[in-house]
Amino acid sequence: MEWTLEQQALATIKSPMVSQGVPLQTMIDRLAQDSRLRREFAAIYDRSIDIDGVVDAIAYYERSLVTPGSRFDLWLAGNNSAMNEQALRGYKRFKQLGCVSCHQGQNVGGNLLQKHGIFRPLATPEPRILRVPSLRNVATTAPYFHDGSARTLDQAVKKMAASQLNVDLKPQEVVDLVAFLNTLTGNYAGQKVRAPE
Repeated sequence: MEWTLEQQALATIKSPMVSQGVPLQTMIDRLAQDSRLRREFAAIYDRSIDIDGVVDAIAYYERSLVTPGSRFDLWLAGNNSAMNEQALRGYKRFKQLGCVSCHQGQNVGGNLLQKHGIFRPLATPEPRILRVPSLRNVATTAPYFHDGSARTLDQAVKKMAASQLNVDLKPQEVVDLVAFLNTLTGNYAGQKVRAPE
């Protein structure tokens, strides 16, 4: 089942793992205590803060996070020089290993829920089921995993292969896979996405 951004935002807000059991109305009441937020919400939605507006605002924000123009996008569009041989080897291995079965689609993930730690522990065991993250801009988003336990992309790639695929990657495979993942960094507002300083 593919969800809309609105459905995903509402499910996330309702999730006890995210909301820590706080009822939706309590969350809305807490947001409404912020006078600036109340004014801005009313200016945009012409009403008081409500769950439909909050869900719409989250989805609107998420739609603004498009980062086109990655080297991978350019390569897909026919620019054969956009990816070097190492990145191409990494992409080939990414597909051979089966990473694409979860990290698929336009965002190279982000549209499935999956168990983690299938073959070996990945990170902290809870929550057991997580949204498969998009790999867009992954080279700029360290640390990795839901608990931040992988400090580098190399560590994340090795742990992911072991945990989800029961594969111990060779050092060169890790280097190649990371080279491919680096090609997924796009542009935002006309500038290359960079890691926060």
